[in-house]
Amino acid sequence: MVITLLILGAAIVLFVSGKIRSDLVALCALLSLVLFEVLTPEEALSGFSSTIVVMMIGLFIVGGGIFQTGLANMVSNRIVLLAGSSPFRLYVLVMLTACVIGAFVSNTGVVAMLLPVVVSLAATAGMSSSRLLMPMAFASSMGGMLTLIGTPPNLVISDELVKAGFEPLSFFSFTPVGLICVATGMLVLWPLSKKYLSKNTKQEKERKHQKTLLELTRDYQLAKSLYRVHIKFGSPLVNKKIREMRLGERYGITILEIVKKSKKHIPFSKAFYQKVVSPDTVLEYGDILYVSGSLTSIESLVKDNKLAFDDYGADGSPVPFTGNLMFDEVGLAEVVVLSNSRLVNQTVKESLFRQNYRLNILGIHRRNRYLVDNIKDETIRAGDALLVQGEWKNIDRLSGASNEWVVVGQPLTEASKITIDHKAPLAASIMVAMVMLMAFNILPAVTAVMVAAMAMVISGCLRNVEAAYQTINWESILLIGGMLPMSLALEKTGISSAISEMLVTQLGGQSPVILLAGIYLATSALTMFISNTATAVLFSPIAVQSALQMGVSPLPFLFSVAVAASMCFASPFSTPPNALVMSAGRYTFIDYVKVGLPLQLLLAAIMMLVLPLLFPF
Repeated sequence: MVITLLILGAAIVLFVSGKIRSDLVALCALLSLVLFEVLTPEEALSGFSSTIVVMMIGLFIVGGGIFQTGLANMVSNRIVLLAGSSPFRLYVLVMLTACVIGAFVSNTGVVAMLLPVVVSLAATAGMSSSRLLMPMAFASSMGGMLTLIGTPPNLVISDELVKAGFEPLSFFSFTPVGLICVATGMLVLWPLSKKYLSKNTKQEKERKHQKTLLELTRDYQLAKSLYRVHIKFGSPLVNKKIREMRLGERYGITILEIVKKSKKHIPFSKAFYQKVVSPDTVLEYGDILYVSGSLTSIESLVKDNKLAFDDYGADGSPVPFTGNLMFDEVGLAEVVVLSNSRLVNQTVKESLFRQNYRLNILGIHRRNRYLVDNIKDETIRAGDALLVQGEWKNIDRLSGASNEWVVVGQPLTEASKITIDHKAPLAASIMVAMVMLMAFNILPAVTAVMVAAMAMVISGCLRNVEAAYQTINWESILLIGGMLPMSLALEKTGISSAISEMLVTQLGGQSPVILLAGIYLATSALTMFISNTATAVLFSPIAVQSALQMGVSPLPFLFSVAVAASMCFASPFSTPPNALVMSAGRYTFIDYVKVGLPLQLLLAAIMMLVLPLLFPF
């Protein structure tokens, strides 16, 4: 017993200090329990085969599919745009959006997706983003209380009920409790955020940021002289390679992109796909060419080769393309040429950049000028920023290809921001099907989640299996898998029984409500220092044993553990959403105490009144 308490105490101290990764602390604690023979190796590894861990892995993948298809972004953007410039309406809609999405998707993912949107909306409304970011993080946690899958502590207490021989909780068992948390949070956080979180936005306006793809397109004025033409039947370009036709040399134009019609007719697949422009690209009937150059040159190209403009003005003359270029497979990046580069003093044509790296040079940023017209004969100089275009993987490969240049930004990070929008309806269907399977008990929750996760991968809502793996927060998985056996150690050594007996003896003799308050406050206090999931794992068996010893229902006690563990707002380290917004909102630890502690105490008082009514003793 003493060894187990020492290991648990050391783990808590390390969790609080934050000097060592939480997953490493959990694994070291787990290993210590095995080395001191508190647990057998089989018992120690049982956490990683738990349905909670397996379900969380599946939920991360499902959430990744929802984000990658742009579904979550579409929904949230449409909702928050309703706010206009009203700060209060913006606050309400941001809170509701975070709550609704957080009910079905990892709250960490919700905050990661909404964070840049909220910063942009706050700037538009003329208010500080710090007034919205912390409430949004809290709202994602409150929304997690609406459903069984919303937050890991909910899954923990449901699993504990099954272990104790009771029926598992249903998908919407948490909804009444969650609605109370959401309503209370929305009422309390508006005045608190107004009083304590009104930060100066000067730093936000001055903050430098990497150029986005749209900014690159605008700065280089790629769309200024961009026209979209398509190849008609009978064109001399059909079945010819670009190198054979020498279109750039003959007409002084640049083909930025070729979009080809897909030959596969699969539901939820793209009707068109991008093709990287290369000398060996074969042109086909129906291809759409995005061509940059003077209108006179492009009109000659169209006339000589039986092409047709896609867009015409009211007077019947061709008009530039006003839409957005696609960046699904093909991307843009800036490459700064260093003084030792072999490219210096070579023309773009002589650099053989396309042949060597399968990338096209579309423009040059030199001092304050952007060169984009007829650049093939332009001499490259040291310090030039080259705008290159090609497949994302080739752009990323350029980063480590040479020490002669520097690729600005992180191409793969930019690529990950490009959503597979045409798959959004499919992702929505998969998510709805998963929720229905769980809500009506057609399949066990873990099975429904794994089926949905596999469907996301197979259907292409995630680009590949590697992308699915990248959606999983492995630190959280290792933390939970490592801490689950700790509760087994507490039970095995009699610590859980001792704590529950102490709680029953000291508090239970007065009334179950006093015992309920004791469990709630103890859980809430511990969550200030360690993960909410780890706290739920530790206190769930104590709550069940305490209730059974008193001869009352364990339901209100388990719900008090779940709510207390999830509704911990007074610390930036208690939940991942709290920590995610700390830097972006420029919050200090005391900001969380000023705003989160009053809300946390108020919810504790309300739950002591509500839980016995919803789940009688």
